[in-house]
Amino acid sequence: MLDPKYLTPRQIVEELDKYIIGQHEAKRNVAIALRNRWRRMNAKPDIRNEIVPNNILMIGSTGVGKTEIARRLAKIADAPFTKVEASKFTEVGYVGRDVESMVRDLVEQSVSMVKAKKTEEVKTKAMDIVEDIILDALIPPLHADSNSADAELNEKTREKFRQKIKNGELEDRKIEIEVEQNTSGNVGVIGGAVDEVSMMNIQEMIGNLIPRKSKKRKVTIAEARKLLLEEEATKLIDMDEVKLIAIQKAQDTGIIFIDEIDKIASSSKSSGGPDVSREGVQRDLLPIVEGSAVGTKYGIVHTDHILFIAAGAFHISKPSDLIPEFQGRFPIRVELNSLTKDDFRQILQSPKNALTKQYAALLESESVSLSFQDEALEEIAEIAFQINTEVENIGARRLHTVMSHLLNEFLFDIPDKIPANSKLVVNKEMVHQRLSKLLNNRDLSQYIL
Repeated sequence: MLDPKYLTPRQIVEELDKYIIGQHEAKRNVAIALRNRWRRMNAKPDIRNEIVPNNILMIGSTGVGKTEIARRLAKIADAPFTKVEASKFTEVGYVGRDVESMVRDLVEQSVSMVKAKKTEEVKTKAMDIVEDIILDALIPPLHADSNSADAELNEKTREKFRQKIKNGELEDRKIEIEVEQNTSGNVGVIGGAVDEVSMMNIQEMIGNLIPRKSKKRKVTIAEARKLLLEEEATKLIDMDEVKLIAIQKAQDTGIIFIDEIDKIASSSKSSGGPDVSREGVQRDLLPIVEGSAVGTKYGIVHTDHILFIAAGAFHISKPSDLIPEFQGRFPIRVELNSLTKDDFRQILQSPKNALTKQYAALLESESVSLSFQDEALEEIAEIAFQINTEVENIGARRLHTVMSHLLNEFLFDIPDKIPANSKLVVNKEMVHQRLSKLLNNRDLSQYIL
């Protein structure tokens, strides 16, 4: 993949086009938002911290690509990403539900990303250490005061076995190794309420006080390599450095996607009832979106430069039903289009992760080839579009239902009735025959995912 630091907005849109059909306006806006981050990081230091991101509000019905655009954008940017449903904060029993948890989730994601990158950097060194541990378990080295002839023979034998370990010739041989056990467990606190950060800090502190125990296990060399590699790589990584980089990464490049934002919009101007709760959630979210300091177990995280992307269908309420302060924090509004029959046809064929390619890959694992005629794809798109129009519009997710109905018979019959090396071709007649029931049956349970 291209280096995300140097992607132009046009190149970002091209990358998004590989997975998402249509919605060019939304793609343009997220591409600009992503490039603006790079621009901010390269701006003059005296103004850098004053440049705030333009958060985006996506408006569109379910299944048109809102979440997918945000998720793919984070992947292109190699940025930590977390998704949260705003409606979870309005659940029954909501008493100041901790909205800061979304920032903590983002930091956890960031730490995982940085740790994975650091692990990759020390992998070669860790592999050498693991190799030595496995070799010592197979052929223990002789003591320094041993006979020189014995020591030489021992060294030659060890070298032979080292080569065999490198070549993977002894993968199934069992050896006894010592593996560290996590002794911290779950720690509870009796008494008054303890907030999430304090609880995490207490658990970590107690975990550090309890000495780590090691346990002897008899495993194959292949298993030993996996277990020991993770352990040795962790020892080589400086976790304090990981935490610092991860917090910086979350602050400068993090993306938080707040879905179902329309569910916390007050649908009427009446006071009392659920609208008070919804407005309360907006006011809880406001400081985080505006920019505040959030305590996490890795340190303080400032949310000023995190990019927030909110999304909602807004069938019942309107964006203007959100409180003015909250609206003001999402200056860029993008309306996503409902999917047409042509969009469905392209979704089935063009993206790298198209459903037709997914099913072909599944059957390929059984040595069965699956292909679709153009007329068949046209018919599938037509049926999916028709059901969305007449029953309930669930966007591209409808294709999952339709394709499942179409191919379930094949998936069940392989490999019992349909042997390996078979070639399956889906044509228009087959589509019509298998999916006609979907069109005739108006029972909603057939269609709701």
